[in-house]
Amino acid sequence: MSALKDKLKADLTASMKSRDEIRTRTIRMALAAVNVEEVAGKSARELSDEEIIRVLTKEAKKRREAAEAFSGAGRTEQAQAEVDEQAVLEEYLPAQLSDEELGALADEAIAESGATGPQAMGQVMKVLNPKVAGRAEGGRVAQAVRARLTA
Repeated sequence: MSALKDKLKADLTASMKSRDEIRTRTIRMALAAVNVEEVAGKSARELSDEEIIRVLTKEAKKRREAAEAFSGAGRTEQAQAEVDEQAVLEEYLPAQLSDEELGALADEAIAESGATGPQAMGQVMKVLNPKVAGRAEGGRVAQAVRARLTA
């Protein structure tokens, strides 16, 4: 079993003992998402830490989008619950890159791929995505690359 999954299970037990409802609910949801991913496909398999981080990142994004939708609809209680769940998930994710760090990595990837102009964005993304995996959302990465290629 991966170290991250062990940590999630241990934290679930601890949160249940301390009666922390938000943390318990969120970790249960995260473990359920991991289990679904493990049995998806032709045969069941054990996920690596990197794959678990990918699942948790997807779940955190769902929480962020749901919070925006709820707050836009004037449902502040539900929006706050989603924000709380997102905060718990982010404890298990690697630290996000700042805009400056992301920009520097984008510049390196552009230089490495020799790209010029917006039509070469795919080449740059191919070089950059492995470097930022799990540390920046795809939309932010694409925006940073697009800004540098059109400037």
